[in-house]
Amino acid sequence: MNRPQYQLNAIVAKFGGHVVGEGVAFINQVATLEKAQAGQLTFLANNRYRAQLAATRATAIIVRSEDAELTSLPRIVCRDPYVYFAKVSAFLNPTKPIVSAGIHASAVIGEGAHIDPTAHIGPHVTLGADAKIGAGCVVMAGCSIGADTVLGADSILYPRVVVYHNCVLGQRLIVHSGVVIGADGFGIAPEAGRWLKIPQIGRVIIGDDVEIGANTTIDRGALDDTIIGNGVKLDNQIQIGHNVRIGEHTAIAACTGIAGSAIIGSHCRIGGCSGILGHIQIADHVEISSFTMIGKSIREAGTYTGIFPFSSAQTWRKNAAQVRHLAELAEQVKMLQQAILKKE
Repeated sequence: MNRPQYQLNAIVAKFGGHVVGEGVAFINQVATLEKAQAGQLTFLANNRYRAQLAATRATAIIVRSEDAELTSLPRIVCRDPYVYFAKVSAFLNPTKPIVSAGIHASAVIGEGAHIDPTAHIGPHVTLGADAKIGAGCVVMAGCSIGADTVLGADSILYPRVVVYHNCVLGQRLIVHSGVVIGADGFGIAPEAGRWLKIPQIGRVIIGDDVEIGANTTIDRGALDDTIIGNGVKLDNQIQIGHNVRIGEHTAIAACTGIAGSAIIGSHCRIGGCSGILGHIQIADHVEISSFTMIGKSIREAGTYTGIFPFSSAQTWRKNAAQVRHLAELAEQVKMLQQAILKKE
């Protein structure tokens, strides 16, 4: 495959920084320090990989100013090599599939649906009545989009995405296979020993520049809407309950579960397999470590961790047994403190 090539000077002109060494060197791809070959651009963002500099076969490297003299390779000097690498990688590897505009003959289009002439509708797509597909959208094979749903311009739905009725999806949205948007939230009420289903009449509203990983589910609101803010990044297999609100530019890692009506602030980072209970609020700029359970609201920015470190099974059982008696131990300590104070 013949890939387009770009001189380092041209890359710097587009993304900033400055070149040390041969600015006319040509680049056609990015790679790691260890795996890079001729024609590829690598980066040094972590000091632990400095030892790999001498052996790398890359044509050029992205470095911080303090690392610029560690190699004789042509290099781009910038403030944050990892961010710079991400921008160059996106430039060299555009994510939007190369498809032609038009509607596949096998697609089923509901009455009153509007599809922009520049959009691509793939095989076996179903589109509900009065749905709207924006300019430059790519809706790939087997997707189902419900009635009255709006898909913003330049969005990509990979194969077999399901979007229920009356959802509003923003521009430049990327949705990976298996995602379900707008299914009913878990709304049930007990009546005489049985469960009564509560109709879920809200919507899902998703902002611009959001990415949703494979098999993630976002439930529609029970009464109000479930809202995902601009720039939110969701990993694979996340569950988002009804009426949840997630603030702009928050990133959530895989297998996290968020219960109904939780409100998560902007610019948060939530580690994988975390659990967030319903009806709580999390402030802006909060970082939650992986496997942490959040059971009450977090009012201040910062990092929060609830992980119990692993150990051998025998040691863990002993420690777990002691945890069960913490309340007793605390009471005993309190009594001893009181006794000591009386003696004094």
